Amino acid sequence: MAITKLETYQALTEQSAIDLASRLELFEKGSVLTCKEIGDGNLNLVFHVTDRESGKGIIIKQALPYAKVVGESWPLTLDRARIEAAVLKLQKSFVGNLVPEVYYSDPALAITVMEDLSALTIARSGLIKGEKYPHLSEDIGTFLGKTLYFTSDYALHPFKKKEYVKEFSNPELCKITEDLVFTDPFFNSETNEFEEELTQDVQKLWEDFTLKLEVAKLKKSFLTEGEALLHGDLHTGSIFIGEHQTKVIDPEFAFYGPIGFDIGQFMANLLFQALSTPHGKDNTLYHIENTWTVFTSTFSKLWKESDDAYTKVDGYLEYVLQKSFQDSIGFAGCECIRRTIGLAHVEDLESIEDKEQRVETKRACLTLGKELIVKRKQIHTINELIALIQSH
Repeated sequence: MAITKLETYQALTEQSAIDLASRLELFEKGSVLTCKEIGDGNLNLVFHVTDRESGKGIIIKQALPYAKVVGESWPLTLDRARIEAAVLKLQKSFVGNLVPEVYYSDPALAITVMEDLSALTIARSGLIKGEKYPHLSEDIGTFLGKTLYFTSDYALHPFKKKEYVKEFSNPELCKITEDLVFTDPFFNSETNEFEEELTQDVQKLWEDFTLKLEVAKLKKSFLTEGEALLHGDLHTGSIFIGEHQTKVIDPEFAFYGPIGFDIGQFMANLLFQALSTPHGKDNTLYHIENTWTVFTSTFSKLWKESDDAYTKVDGYLEYVLQKSFQDSIGFAGCECIRRTIGLAHVEDLESIEDKEQRVETKRACLTLGKELIVKRKQIHTINELIALIQSH
């Protein structure tokens, strides 16, 4: 559709978001539109524009040229908006309704206009409230299996894979992950934040050179292994969910990296729920187990349908899955530690009102995170992983 483009980047307001929606003709002519800024994330503006009479809505997301969580002292590329819109469209071709529809995008203004998901709940918020989502792990396992397979060398012509690697190069947001997940929590960094009661635990972690060596290996994997196009930030706050619908959002951290990273990020965010809500632990552990089960069955089915020569080598699929499994365990451990003592904590832990209980839960999270990292090569099955988690 033809609309008048703004010549230079400007941060949207509620009124200019309404004006944009009107120009895009996404509502009936003459509709009275209302808008509310709803973004509570760390990096972007998010607006919910609705037709006052019909209730129809859209979401307008705009990247800011800096990290919202810190301020203008932390500049960020606007190119992440282009990457996000392109990834959502590509993912939709693989997984259909597991991602939102993109109606319009403008890389120069860092704007993506997409399907309204306000009828759904952010998975993290719902899980904290004790909601049960029986399809969560089935849907996320399917999402992981398809997106990771179809963007890998096992599915793509080498030329197409290299084209995607170039298109989705995302160095600035990767640097955030490299620092906040793999570096800062393991050293005395200014970005770290934790309760005074955890000081001795954190000091021991910083002095654990066996742990730091294993984290360095995981960081090398993250830096160098471009196995598949990752979501890059797959946590329970990046998932909208309802009784019969699941939508994965916010792939602005997408890039080509190790298959196990997305899996490990999602597992870790379920672990926060398991540790912080003991009465719902069995349900959370089921979702961890089932995510891996559905991922492997989906990935394996697609693998076996391929006619590529090296996918027919006996034992190679098992090797790829085992490597991805042990990688995911290590990445989950890094995320457990990062979200406990690093920058950008999670509501699962922070919402525990009793301070003593909150500190003890975080201490358990640090201990489990360390074990996942250093013992990952000793864990060979999902049942062994569940047993380790149950011991905490």
